[in-house]
Amino acid sequence: MLTTSLAAPPAPPGARRRWTVLAVCALSMFLVGVDTTIVNVGLPEIGQGLGVGTRGLEWVVDSYTVVLASLLVVSGALADRWGRRRVFRYGLVVFGLASLACALAPSLGVLVAARAVQGAGASMLSPVALAIVVNAMPDRRERARAIGVWASVFGLSMAAGPVTGGALIAAFGWRSVFWINAPVVVAALVLVAVFVPESRAAHARRPDWPGQALLTVTLCLVVGILIEGPRIGWASPTALTGYALATAAATGFVLVERRRDEPLMDLGLFRRPPFAMAVLGAVAVFVALNVSLLLNTLHLQHARGWTPLATGAATLPMALGATMCAPWSGSLVGRLGPRRPLLVAGGFTLAGGLCLTTLDQDTGVPLILFAHLLIGIGFGFANAPLTNTAVSGLPASRAGVAGAITSTARQVGAAVGIAVAGGLVAGTGPAGLAAASRPGWLIVSACGLFLFAVARASRPAATDTP
Repeated sequence: MLTTSLAAPPAPPGARRRWTVLAVCALSMFLVGVDTTIVNVGLPEIGQGLGVGTRGLEWVVDSYTVVLASLLVVSGALADRWGRRRVFRYGLVVFGLASLACALAPSLGVLVAARAVQGAGASMLSPVALAIVVNAMPDRRERARAIGVWASVFGLSMAAGPVTGGALIAAFGWRSVFWINAPVVVAALVLVAVFVPESRAAHARRPDWPGQALLTVTLCLVVGILIEGPRIGWASPTALTGYALATAAATGFVLVERRRDEPLMDLGLFRRPPFAMAVLGAVAVFVALNVSLLLNTLHLQHARGWTPLATGAATLPMALGATMCAPWSGSLVGRLGPRRPLLVAGGFTLAGGLCLTTLDQDTGVPLILFAHLLIGIGFGFANAPLTNTAVSGLPASRAGVAGAITSTARQVGAAVGIAVAGGLVAGTGPAGLAAASRPGWLIVSACGLFLFAVARASRPAATDTP
């Protein structure tokens, strides 16, 4: 499995240096997070510009998240072998060039393909960033605070993506949401060159290409069925074939991983209930976030006629809640353990979803904004304890693996959330969007309930040792 210990472990860097490294890694995570959600608010404009409907637009989002989820772990393995800073910089370059291709895309097919390449570049950023943060923070409490900051930046990027996208589209059109990546990538490349030291694993494992192929096929089939199911029919021969292929690919993945000495994914980690529940919790949180963002975008723009800027502004309460609560959550995890922040996250997510289960055309804007605030608070409180639960009790050599799997789970949740939300409202006219989206808000509430189970499975503070 992936190893994140260094060949010649250096002394931990000084406090200022450690937090500078965290800041550089957080910038890369901001890029990854923003591009997971920034496109949401621009989907109607992209649809008009390229002449495509809701189902095609779902692929614009999910081609990025599926590829990102599929390649996170293998990118971490390559970073251990080739050098983390080197792979980090490759990822930035690939991400930046793909962003330019997205901005220039003349058709839906080109845009979807460029978004997939963007996801490949982003996969070289996430696992390396978290591994650097975890290994740079040897103290458990400092690590929890650092993860809180990291989660805050990532939460801010996810929640602020629609706000940023709305402003850019209003001023410069939908292609600007991709042009904006160029200066950020350049700045990140300079900062990485100056502040992030090169490191490699002591015993880098060989990439598991059979496992990688089966994981990618499984995720693509599952998301593809969710997106195309309403069109082809859930019981159609095509859908049934898809179910069979997805099941076979998933089974093959498990069998291959069990038999390999150096598997892509250490399935043994799932025997630890806290870890397994944290991974499922990460999926649930990102399903809730992405269902909320897509349903919000389609309802406000299509049913109410709001502009992209106004729609993005409506997510400001969500961004505010996520940004303010994530550092607080990290601090609470360091002092009290993950259980209480997870209970808070579950309660707020549940309440936010319930607020909109009776959504209709006349639902007041204050209630919609309040629901977004509650969901944002839940999202902000969730990320730090989920990550901490996944890596707690593990040596540093396995913490990066656990973090990479958790990051994969987040992106799987994002892809599934977009596919489910899109499937609920696909083919629905503006007048019926509110009613069609109600099951989606029930799903958000159910995700909040599930976090209570994750909290129960998490370790108490006394056993949260690195």
